[in-house]
Amino acid sequence: MTSFGTPLIAVAHGSRDPRSAASIHALLDVVRSLRPELDVRGCFLDLCAPRLSDVLRGPSVVVPLLLGKAYHARVDVPAAVAESRVPAVVTDVLGPDPRLESAALRRLSEAGVDFGDSSLGVVLAGAGSSHAPANEAVAQVARRWARESGWAGVEAAFASIASPTVPEAIERLKARGAARIAVASWFLAPGLLPDKVASLAGDAVIAQPLGDDVEVAQLVLDRYDQALARQTVAA
Repeated sequence: MTSFGTPLIAVAHGSRDPRSAASIHALLDVVRSLRPELDVRGCFLDLCAPRLSDVLRGPSVVVPLLLGKAYHARVDVPAAVAESRVPAVVTDVLGPDPRLESAALRRLSEAGVDFGDSSLGVVLAGAGSSHAPANEAVAQVARRWARESGWAGVEAAFASIASPTVPEAIERLKARGAARIAVASWFLAPGLLPDKVASLAGDAVIAQPLGDDVEVAQLVLDRYDQALARQTVAA
């Protein structure tokens, strides 16, 4: 397979919220701008169109637009590709990667957060999963930020299934002396769960999802390139 002839099929989870699909399409527009010669196709696992089966029509590289290795990455994407009976390669998910952290921090900055504020407490909010390693990956990012930031504290929190919840994380930060709270987003696109996080965060500053950040777009392309390189070596 060659990069010019092999489509990049970017598959997101999907949402009934139209903002989610719009955000995914905006991210893929950035991917196309970085590599105009590449055939980039966006699709979704569920809830909105096009579906993966609609765009997966020949040898392809499928890049899951997922931040962690939870159920959708481990089960849904491989199953959908297998059902298509198309010779497609599925790449690693986007996370973990330092570029996701950079994007999340940029969204915090865009929300007006003062990174030099030592009384700041930051909640890193993700979706939550029944797969403990997926939650632990988010917690590791929060612990690294706590060590390196100089803030009053950083806590991971989850919108569903896992703990702590956003209110619990905020209380922990306040107990450690945080006078101001900001919520960083470990979500790729807007939707039900990011809205739930915002609704539970009180008067905290809320950062937007990662969305069409250029480093996220570069990461999508890197996953594609890595998969092609593995195919070349295997051949």
